[in-house]
Amino acid sequence: MQRRTMLASMAAFAGLAACSKFRTYTGPEVTEVFIFKENRKMYLMHHAQALAEYDIDLGFSPYGHKQQQGDGRTPEGTYRVNRRNPDSAYHLSVGIDYPNETDRKIAKECGVDPGGDIFIHGGPTERADRDKPDWTAGCVAITNREVEDVYAMVRDGTPVHIIPASTPPIANPRPGTPPPLDEIAPEVLIAHGREPVLPVDPRLVVPGADEVMVTSNRDI
Repeated sequence: MQRRTMLASMAAFAGLAACSKFRTYTGPEVTEVFIFKENRKMYLMHHAQALAEYDIDLGFSPYGHKQQQGDGRTPEGTYRVNRRNPDSAYHLSVGIDYPNETDRKIAKECGVDPGGDIFIHGGPTERADRDKPDWTAGCVAITNREVEDVYAMVRDGTPVHIIPASTPPIANPRPGTPPPLDEIAPEVLIAHGREPVLPVDPRLVVPGADEVMVTSNRDI
């Protein structure tokens, strides 16, 4: 199965130098991002239409909501894109607003550091991680080429819903409220675990100039 599937019906495009990692996107707005831990999939949505599908890797301890710094878990719940790093050690990265107020409150009650620096970023830099599933410290990883598209397509403020896996059972509290499955766009559920049914448009994003805003002081 092709790792990345673009599903836009129309997309205008314009480009500059092909060597740039920054790309220009003028297609339909990405209104939400859905990340399914169960089958390691991420979908960029324009309302009820899936614009793109990606295979993902999670934190090295992929089940359950992130509780504290160093636990290797990827957060669960609804967050928002709040920063991006064009100088990421992982090619490019888009960050979410974990920990939120609830995360910080729970961590304080437990006497732990909730951690942070959760990003959607590119592929591994260490040889040992290249063939390893779920290799990150809690981030969501795709390929370097794919993160170029995500960086261009997903704007700050976009909701990111991280849906827990059904197994093993999750007993830990989860800040944020993932939408019930019956409220998730039908196209996402149809594509969840099977071949997408909408036509592919490979012209969705092309090499080009993109606004560059450094809002992270870390190298993730």
